[in-house]
Amino acid sequence: MKLGIDFGTTRTIVALVDRGNYPVVSFTDANGDPVDHLPSVVARRDGDLVYGFEAERAAANGATPIRSFKRALASSGIVGQTAIEVDGESVGLLEVVTGFLTTLADELRTNSNIAGLLGDDEPLEAVVAVPAHAHSAQRFLTLEAFRRAGFHVLGMLNEPSAAGFEFTHRQPRSVNSRRTRVVVYDLGGGTFDASLVRVDDLSHEVVSSVGVNRLGGDDFDEELAALARDEVGSRVELTARERASLLDECRVAKENLSPQTRRIALEVGHAPVVVEVADFYERTTPLVEQSLDALEPLLGGLDGEQLEAAEVAGIYLVGGASSLPLVARVLRERFGRRVHRSPHPAASTAIGLAIAADEDSGFHLTDRLSRGFGVFREWDSGARLAFDPILDRDQRMSPDEDVVVTRRYRPVHNLGVFRFVEYSALGSSGQPTGDVLPLAEVVFPFDRSLRNVEDLASVAVERIGDGPEIEETYVVDRHGIVTAAITDIEAGFTLTSRLGG
Repeated sequence: MKLGIDFGTTRTIVALVDRGNYPVVSFTDANGDPVDHLPSVVARRDGDLVYGFEAERAAANGATPIRSFKRALASSGIVGQTAIEVDGESVGLLEVVTGFLTTLADELRTNSNIAGLLGDDEPLEAVVAVPAHAHSAQRFLTLEAFRRAGFHVLGMLNEPSAAGFEFTHRQPRSVNSRRTRVVVYDLGGGTFDASLVRVDDLSHEVVSSVGVNRLGGDDFDEELAALARDEVGSRVELTARERASLLDECRVAKENLSPQTRRIALEVGHAPVVVEVADFYERTTPLVEQSLDALEPLLGGLDGEQLEAAEVAGIYLVGGASSLPLVARVLRERFGRRVHRSPHPAASTAIGLAIAADEDSGFHLTDRLSRGFGVFREWDSGARLAFDPILDRDQRMSPDEDVVVTRRYRPVHNLGVFRFVEYSALGSSGQPTGDVLPLAEVVFPFDRSLRNVEDLASVAVERIGDGPEIEETYVVDRHGIVTAAITDIEAGFTLTSRLGG
C-alpha cells in the first residue's frame, strides 16, 4: 500500500494512494472518535514509553507528555545518540522517533479506516517529508527512523514542495501560461518553510526555498500561555505537569479560533482566566511578520499590486498553524486577494506526498538543495582556515538521480583537516553566514607515513610540498543526504563519511 506521510511536530497525517484519489487516513482516538491524525507525542507509563493516543491517555492519568520532539531533530550537532528527556529520564532521540513511527505503523494496521485493507504482510510504502531547510543529520535520522519502524521509503520530499503538488492537483486552473509560479507558505507546528515553485502542467520546479527552523504553532501556544500566566501573576506556581497541560489547552484554544472569536477562556493551574483575542494577536503579530521577512527573497519585494501583475498565481497557505485567522489576515493586508488557504491546511503536505508516491499521477519534481554545503580547509601551514563552498543552496535536485561533485589536486600539507558545514547563505566575503551547522570533521593523512597513526589530532599540520594526487567526491542522494569520500588515487586509500549521519 502506497502512502504519503507527513511526520509533523504536533500531528502526523497520512494520505492514501487510491486510484487517482488521495484521501486522508482516519484513526480512532481514545474516545472512540475518528480523527485525521496521530498525535506526535510521547509519554512514560509504568516505566515504558508510549506514543500517540496512548501517550495522551497516560497524560490524562498524570504523566507528563512530551510534544514537539520532532523539533529536536532540527538542532545543530544531533547524532543517533542525541538524547531528550521524557518524564525525568534520558532517552535517545532516534529511539523516540522510531518508537513513534512504529506506533504509527501499528495504528495503520489495527486502528485506522484502512486497517481492513492491510494484511500483516502488506508492505507500507511511503513518500515522507522534511522541512525544506532540513540539514543532512535531520534527513538521515528521519529516514533511518522510518526504516527501523518497518516502512519502505519510496522517497523524501521537502514539505512545501509536496504541498505544491497538492495545490496544482486541487486547483489546476489557478496556474496558466501567464501565471506559472506559486509560493507555498508552510507554517507548521514547529517550522516555517516557503518555496517558489514554477509549474508547467504536471512538472514542478522549485526555484528557491527559505525557512525559519524554529517558528511555528508551538511559538504561538507559548505566547498565549504567557498571556494567561500574566493574568494570574505570581499567585499561581505551576508544576511541570501543569505547564504542559496549559500548553495543551492553549493549542486547542488556538486551533478553535474563528474570525469572530473575541475572548479565550483558559485555566492556569486551577485559576480560570480570560485572554482577549486582540491581545493575543498583538503579541503574535511579530511571529507572522518574521515569516514575511523570511518570505521576502522569494517575492523580490512585491507588494499586493505588484503581485497581481506578476507571474505568481498566488501564495498558498498550508500547515496547521496557517489556520490561525491572524495569519491569513496579515498576509492579505500585504498581498491582497492572491492569498489562498488550503481547504485542508494540515493535510496538504500528506496529500502531496501521496501524489508523489503514485507513479501513475504523472507529477514530476525538480527541487533545490535549499542549504549550501562547504568545507573549511587548513591554510598557511594550519595557521588559517580557508572556506571552500562546494554546493550552492540553489543546486538542482531530482528524485531520480544523485548529484555528484569531484575535486582533484595535489596537497602541500601533511594532513587535511576537513571541517564540513551546511549554511543558509554566503556573505560578501565568501564566508558562510546565517544558520551555519557543523556536520563533521574528517582528518585525512596526505603523508602516507601517518596512515598508521591512531591519534592524528596530536600531529601538527605542516607544509611538506607536493603530495599524492587526491580526489574528493561529494554525493548528494535523492533524499538530500551528503556523503564525502576522500581518496589517495595512487595508493587506493579512501576515507568515506556520511555527513551528519
